Amino acid sequence: MIQKLLPFLTLIALFAGLSIASPSFLTTSNLSSVIRQTAVIDIMALGMTVIIIAGGIDLSVGSVMALAGLLGCMVVNREVSIPLGMFAGILAGLACGFINGLATTQLRINPFIVTLGTLGIFRGVALILSNGLPVNVSVPSFQYVAQGNLLGIPFVLWILLICAAAIHVLLEHTRLGRHAFAIGSNPEAALYAGINVSRVTTAAYMIGGAMTGLAGMIGASRLMAGQPTAGQGYELQAIAAVVIGGGSLRGGEGSVVGTLVGAFIMGLLSNGSDLLGISPYVQQAIIGAIIVFAVWVDELRKRRVA
Repeated sequence: MIQKLLPFLTLIALFAGLSIASPSFLTTSNLSSVIRQTAVIDIMALGMTVIIIAGGIDLSVGSVMALAGLLGCMVVNREVSIPLGMFAGILAGLACGFINGLATTQLRINPFIVTLGTLGIFRGVALILSNGLPVNVSVPSFQYVAQGNLLGIPFVLWILLICAAAIHVLLEHTRLGRHAFAIGSNPEAALYAGINVSRVTTAAYMIGGAMTGLAGMIGASRLMAGQPTAGQGYELQAIAAVVIGGGSLRGGEGSVVGTLVGAFIMGLLSNGSDLLGISPYVQQAIIGAIIVFAVWVDELRKRRVA
């Protein structure tokens, strides 16, 4: 029980500690900045949650984010339509997820290897399409997606809450969600139970890709540009958010609330480190150490259950 509550207790302790350590932490502008900065990782991590629960892994999300953001910005510039550009970015992410899912299920290659390969492929496509240069957005109102407020609350927080609610309903109240948990827990048993493992696995990667595409558009809105080099290292943070929040890399375990807690823990660590003048290099080491610790705790729990 304590192990399941550990992420929540860590978040509370971190919040309290930073409130004491830095007088700037609890200001409205700083908390709003934390929400805007972590929204991209949060949304990517929601998609990663579905993939990991289904027993997969996706190392290509950083490259998918860059490619989706780039293509979406191209559409925004050409059509002068923000909704159409957002849809294009999400659709690009969905297509990348479909490729990952199809390669994993039909070629029967380990998802680690598949997504390691597509990490390079998608990044290469983004660099080819842009000639290695950012695509600057010429529609000023596009910035509202990442920087605007709705009812006094950052617009990205509304997007995050809608995505979180949708993924929660998907995982807890739909057949697809139940099948994803079953496949992640025991793919052979799921197959014998009549579950279409290939279809559900591919769907999980497509959902993860769509979430990543949306995150790519939010990231592009913050910069007002589609960067072909965006998202480098984001796969580590997305996976870390799921694992810190109680998800298991073996599959079959995870939750939306846990993932959000894990993502906000990393967001607070990053923000607190900036406020306290800690090097970003140290931040990377801390995140790596937290991942190892979270996986170790998960292994201890599984051994006790066994």
